[in-house]
Amino acid sequence: MNRIVAVVVTCNRKEMLKQCVESLLLQTASCDVLIVDNASTDGTAEYLKTLKKNTRIHIISSRRNLGGAGGFNLGIRKAVECGYEYIWIMDDDTLPRPDALGKLLEADESLNGNYGFLSSVVLWTDGSGCKMNRQKVKKNFYENVGLLTKSLIPVEQATFVSLFIKTETVKKAGLPVKEFFIWGDDLEYTRRMAVRMKMPCYLVGRSQVVHAMRTNNGSCIATDAPERIDRYRYAYRNENFAYRYEGIKGIIYYIAKCFFNIFRIWIKGDSHRLRRSWIVLSQMFAGFRFNPKIETVSGGDGV
Repeated sequence: MNRIVAVVVTCNRKEMLKQCVESLLLQTASCDVLIVDNASTDGTAEYLKTLKKNTRIHIISSRRNLGGAGGFNLGIRKAVECGYEYIWIMDDDTLPRPDALGKLLEADESLNGNYGFLSSVVLWTDGSGCKMNRQKVKKNFYENVGLLTKSLIPVEQATFVSLFIKTETVKKAGLPVKEFFIWGDDLEYTRRMAVRMKMPCYLVGRSQVVHAMRTNNGSCIATDAPERIDRYRYAYRNENFAYRYEGIKGIIYYIAKCFFNIFRIWIKGDSHRLRRSWIVLSQMFAGFRFNPKIETVSGGDGV
């Protein structure tokens, strides 16, 4: 068994998953691959059967769609229980450059393992920065100017598109909140480490991945397509949980963000303004009643 495992959550994106797996198997630093299939119906199950002879690949097939949050909760739990030392988290449309993992390991060594998480630079398919996956850089990052020479920038928030953590960190911080289903699970998880637990966390400039999304527009309830509006119910409910556990500053920031987005809906939105605004406002209040437990996990005896 390798000491590193890449945890990939997939649902009905067989062709993208194939490219992701190929990229992982070609890494200059070797890792195992743990795939969580969220009840795919597009032939993913048949593709996964062809991988079973590869001893580096392990598969968990869920009978129902757990969402991204539930899938990562399950995959990370299994990785810890199996005894891996490091866990590399990503979506199924993440395509790591061949040395992406190697550069994360170099950063781990440079920091003597003293960090909560490491995050790669995320590019879009044309080589520009991926708007959906911009890390939140700490305002006082220049106080650690020596880190810049090593291409390390202190951050307090990142996404699950190439997030590198140690198993011992998971044991301290717990698992992603599965009840989030989609959206905000990575925000809450990374801020749990960097803000609430005050662990130093970093963007690793030399580690790069491509997020092969269809577009590079980010997410915005004011301008998103009408058929996607309902998905934002998860976003605003989940962010309430994430920010209110950071104290009064977090609550004030969250409420201000909600009203700013309502303002943006009426300025930039070209349709369904009332519906969009109601989703933000209703989920802002619903979020205060949303209080799932953070699960913990302990180590196991191997795959």
